[in-house]
Amino acid sequence: MRWRERLVFEAGAPGRPPIVVDGDSAVATSPVAMLLVAAATCTASDVVLILEKQRVKLRTLEATVKGTRREAQPRRYTAIHFLFTVAGEGADEVKARRAIDLSLEKYCSVVASLAPDIRVTYDVQVR
Repeated sequence: MRWRERLVFEAGAPGRPPIVVDGDSAVATSPVAMLLVAAATCTASDVVLILEKQRVKLRTLEATVKGTRREAQPRRYTAIHFLFTVAGEGADEVKARRAIDLSLEKYCSVVASLAPDIRVTYDVQVR
């Protein structure tokens, strides 16, 4: 991580392109919102792999994620809700839910790293 100016930082894994993170959300995603991005992409990665194993030929996968935060400091998340939209040959709600459940309950390292009292829920749409 490297400070650029004000509350703007560059960060990333060694040898990878840096990402910009902005504590004020003026020029880039904030650190708190980045946590939701990390949870969504971690879960989505698992879902892609699990659906492939279920012989689903995925066309699209989208995840919208919203977090509820405390009013008092620290304004941490108390709940996170995902909306997954899945489309592909062989995709159905049972397969999608199985993949999402496995990710959220067993495989996603980001979600597993969250405080245990954060309520994580989801809805799924299959198109």
